Amino acid sequence: MKHALGSHWDMFLVRGILAILFGIVTLLVPGITLVVLVALFGAYALVDGVLLSVMAIKDRKGHPNGWLMLLTGLVSIAAGVGTLVWPGITAVSLFYVIVAWAIVTGTFEVIYAIRFRNAIKGEGLLVLDGILSVGFGILLMAQPTAGALAVLWMIGVYAIAYGAMLVVLAFRLRNLEVKVDALRTSAAH
Repeated sequence: MKHALGSHWDMFLVRGILAILFGIVTLLVPGITLVVLVALFGAYALVDGVLLSVMAIKDRKGHPNGWLMLLTGLVSIAAGVGTLVWPGITAVSLFYVIVAWAIVTGTFEVIYAIRFRNAIKGEGLLVLDGILSVGFGILLMAQPTAGALAVLWMIGVYAIAYGAMLVVLAFRLRNLEVKVDALRTSAAH
């Protein structure tokens, strides 16, 4: 299982970089139109969900709890497809899609991080990622009347923080993969 998780460090890295880019665009272009934000979020959620689902399916034998990763990926795919299929989505609808996506995927991340705690080092970052997602969703729910600019700033900051944690986790998993490969090499000789 350690090998399976470590071998996908690059997908965690891609997910993290995409989240950071999404956050940066959201912060640097505050006058972004709702249509562009919907497209950006939809594309991000779709790609993130596909990457996570591919990881779960590819190593389904190596992940006894991989179904949680797959479920998280499917939720992201559904959120992405939903926003891309209905581009005329209203600000209120997008707001609730993002809230639901953050809370559901965050909860699943916490659950599978706890279940994988014996297999990976740095699972605390995945737990923190999940808690950040749930907290972000709750914060948005608590402030539904916040101005559009404030919501964009919250989305941007959240995406950057979430992405940064995924990037750090990716490099920790890469280091794990290097150690596993070194052990295999030494055991073969």
